Amino acid sequence: MHYRRYDLNLLVVLSAIFEEGSITRASEKLNLTQPAVSHALARLRDVFADPLFVRRGAAMVPTPMARQIAERVRGALASLSALTEPAEFDPARHARVFRLALRDVFESVVLPPLMAELEACGSPIEIHSVRTDRGDIEGELRRGAIDLAVDVPFLTEPEIVRERVARDPLLVVARDGHPALAGGGLDLDGYMAQGHILVSIRRSGPGLADAELNRLGLRRRIRLRCQHYFAACEVVRRTDLLLTMPGHYARVMAAVVPNRLVPLPLDLPDLDAVLYWHQSMTEDPASRWLRGRLTEILADATPA
Repeated sequence: MHYRRYDLNLLVVLSAIFEEGSITRASEKLNLTQPAVSHALARLRDVFADPLFVRRGAAMVPTPMARQIAERVRGALASLSALTEPAEFDPARHARVFRLALRDVFESVVLPPLMAELEACGSPIEIHSVRTDRGDIEGELRRGAIDLAVDVPFLTEPEIVRERVARDPLLVVARDGHPALAGGGLDLDGYMAQGHILVSIRRSGPGLADAELNRLGLRRRIRLRCQHYFAACEVVRRTDLLLTMPGHYARVMAAVVPNRLVPLPLDLPDLDAVLYWHQSMTEDPASRWLRGRLTEILADATPA
């Protein structure tokens, strides 16, 4: 390896191409021309004696060596950045683009108070909420494509830090005046006697409460399977179908679509909301600030 031709600017370019998967987007991110980024990539290929990225259609796909280098570079650049950044991050003064992997359940709870706070202080921060498949979250955190993720618990490698930030009970959503609620509550027999809505982006498979119901030898009658809770809540408002959903989001939706919320008549553990980030960002002041705000917002959304 020719170390005399190896400089930090080249590593920044490599990291940007790896994160963006495109020379065009990398040049925009770095505020450089496309020829400058292409020239830097040519130098990198010479230094490492490897193509590093192979064009497939419009995408630049990293080689195994590029993946290995990029993972190490990400941690190194974060450490160098910490030397020049202030010990505390001031959201009113410091510009930053944060990319968060949030499902709609967490988007509706997190984004309204967070954006209201940023607007109130005149913050230059941008928040990009993106949809990321659960199986891709770890890789996107590793290469810096996302900064943080909020999701249900799942297994990760040790380099991915995880912290439980909230617990959320399931609630049942029913229309106002639903006959099953005439007595003021909902028991298990009444719950099982109704038709149900299951919200899932998957084409098949059980819902959140079905594993416990199956253990009890019970099976819900699913009348509608759809992709979004808003549509499901509108269906609930116009029918006698019941919807079982996370409590945080149920309370948000009840303010928009007026339905009744009642406890699920099953003894189930609460759902955990977990915050995920890459270990290289643990001491980053900006990441620390955002993790703290997300933790507080989710905690405030949980009823006492």
